[in-house]
Amino acid sequence: MSEIYRIDVEITAPVYDTEVTSRVRDAVANVFPTADIEEGVGEIRGEAHALDHFSELLHRQEILDTARGEFFATREGDTFSFALKKQAAFEEYVNFSVGKPDELGEIAVRVRVEDPSLEEYVDHIAPPTEDGRPVDA
Repeated sequence: MSEIYRIDVEITAPVYDTEVTSRVRDAVANVFPTADIEEGVGEIRGEAHALDHFSELLHRQEILDTARGEFFATREGDTFSFALKKQAAFEEYVNFSVGKPDELGEIAVRVRVEDPSLEEYVDHIAPPTEDGRPVDA
């Protein structure tokens, strides 16, 4: 990666009484390994400044179009957000949580892009595709 991106990623996940805190923490760390993670009362909070591993997972799972749809659907100015299912994240798998909330709660992610533009950053982590293959934007 030759360009420098400036982003702030906020990650939160509830920890219910029926869950093991370390497993929720591992779920977050599996998808966001560079995040600084803190355990609070009933929740895990994390902060990161890169989504490289997350982008690799999107490419590996070939869900770039799905990801782009989620990112742009939730865009507000220079910010986009999305939710992931905890169990899938524990297995280092990206599964967007849409529609009815998951019974175990979700990993909520909020990304604020400072530089470059939000569109350029989304193109970087989840490039547009043609016939299912990433194309250079």
